[in-house]
Amino acid sequence: MNPYDKLLHRKRKWTPVKPTKGVLLDGSEEAIYRALAIRHMELPVGSFITETLSKEVPEIARTLLVDNVKDEERHDLALGYVADVHGLDEKAENEAKLLRDAWIAHPDHTILKALVAERAIFFVILPFNRFCGDAALRTVSADISRDEQIHVACNSLVCADLGLRPSTSLDKLRKATINWIFEPLKTTANNKYLNRKFWTDSSDRLMYEGKAPELSDTKRARMPAFFEHANTNLPQYS
Repeated sequence: MNPYDKLLHRKRKWTPVKPTKGVLLDGSEEAIYRALAIRHMELPVGSFITETLSKEVPEIARTLLVDNVKDEERHDLALGYVADVHGLDEKAENEAKLLRDAWIAHPDHTILKALVAERAIFFVILPFNRFCGDAALRTVSADISRDEQIHVACNSLVCADLGLRPSTSLDKLRKATINWIFEPLKTTANNKYLNRKFWTDSSDRLMYEGKAPELSDTKRARMPAFFEHANTNLPQYS
């Protein structure tokens, strides 16, 4: 079995549901709203992959890449449900759309843009949501994280096969995006999950090293207990 098929077989299908509103960690609210606004990049990332499929990519990667696009549509729906119950910060929404447009317009190869967005943006937002979000956001973020692990592994393989590396300007766009998301947090917060530098440094390490050991606690991040929300709020798995 080739590495792309191995990744495809690791997937677990799930269906988003409309949740009820819970309580966010005090002090995280504005950054949470900005992180949720970045959901506007989910579908463009899917479009990056679709455009990649129209170019020269390894034939054995196509089935997985097509399935990954469907994941992005599901992520957009799930995060949209969470945003609906928490309400929107219109300023954050508009600024996030400007960032989205900058990613779309950037000249780097589409698969590179997808890889950088998922590895060094989404992989930072998702742990933040799990440490600071309510029960619904923690659950959705855990499900999306499982998908994104496979996406990043797939896109890394494709980039390696095609000999692609991100440009300096794409890295600058990544930095601008992550700094905007976590700008509302303090740099002196005692709680590291409310400390801006903790998250921006994590993005740097994911970008340059491909890993961020400081996020290993994500594996132990508190997940919602069965009594925290009704069964109707839980994703449906197949």
